Amino acid sequence: MRRVDESAQLQHTPLEAEHQALGAKLGPFAGWLMPIEYAGALKEHETVRERVGLFDLTHLGKVEVTGAGAVGLLQGVVTNDVSKAAVGEALYNLVLNEGGGVIEDLIVYRLGDRRYFVVPNAANAQRVLQILEEAPADERVHLMYHQDWCFLAVQGPDSTAVMQQLFPEAGDLSFMQCSESEFKRRPVIVTRSGYTGEVGFELFTFQDVAHDLWTALLAAMEPFDGAPCGLAARDVLRLEMGYPLYGQDLFESVTALEAGLSWAVSFEKGDFRGRSSLLRQRRDGLPSRLAGLRMRERRHIPRAHYPVFEDDRLIGEVTSGTFSPLLQTGIGLAYLWPSDVVEFGGTVEVDIRGRRGAAEVVRLPFVDRDPRG
Repeated sequence: MRRVDESAQLQHTPLEAEHQALGAKLGPFAGWLMPIEYAGALKEHETVRERVGLFDLTHLGKVEVTGAGAVGLLQGVVTNDVSKAAVGEALYNLVLNEGGGVIEDLIVYRLGDRRYFVVPNAANAQRVLQILEEAPADERVHLMYHQDWCFLAVQGPDSTAVMQQLFPEAGDLSFMQCSESEFKRRPVIVTRSGYTGEVGFELFTFQDVAHDLWTALLAAMEPFDGAPCGLAARDVLRLEMGYPLYGQDLFESVTALEAGLSWAVSFEKGDFRGRSSLLRQRRDGLPSRLAGLRMRERRHIPRAHYPVFEDDRLIGEVTSGTFSPLLQTGIGLAYLWPSDVVEFGGTVEVDIRGRRGAAEVVRLPFVDRDPRG
């Protein structure tokens, strides 16, 4: 039998050589070969929480939606009311199936009166593009998938000082705002957003300036003892904030309401995919809900698919879990069923490879951070 080289089938970031030169451990992620860690996830977690870290996130999707019908098209596809976003603002959104299950979570940036920028996860970028292409539009809409763009993120308490060295206007942005700038005569979308819970920025531009921008950002970070960071640290950072990850905590078999994302759903704006199912579920009650679990003992670390019990009754399953460096204990997200089986502050048990560990059901986020600064 002929052996298939899986690495040859992966997509590659334009910064792969830079990552290798910095000693990064590369690994497959959502169809891409991406930096998983450099100095180690715990060290990189500390860098972002205390100073500033730089991420290559080029694997994420980048879709521009323009034209007179852009807002109408998006309104029928995503859950939040994008008409309320002013130019230069962004909204967290979901794309649902007709049953209200989560196909994708993404951010929609409004760049102009008739121009929006949509950033889905890597694994679902083409599916989101297809949904947008097939959605009805009352007026003309143009869709462009920016396959030749890179995506970098500067995250941490010192990120504003770093960014202002290259993009002075970054200091004027508030959380979930964006602006257009340039670097080496190439357009750059600068956004005040991120997935770490820290003050941070995300940058989108053409791949032909990726090397120069990466190098300039690393140089700007040196006085702050900043460092490049990989996806392993990013996963710990997002989990401490209780941010769900598609494919781990969000999937089509659970609805936006069960995932605790009702705040990203605007029922009043009119019809959108899955709206009627969500209204029905809101009326009839939720079969499950996503909750935070904080382990009582440091040695107990929950992981995905570990069962959750109340006494001897199976009541749920962990979807994401890790050790929190800030809390010095294990934390996890889990769907509990029925939705009111355990109140916040109550105790459950997680089966960790055949041994039970006590955990408290807590409100999210696990840690007290404010990305708004």
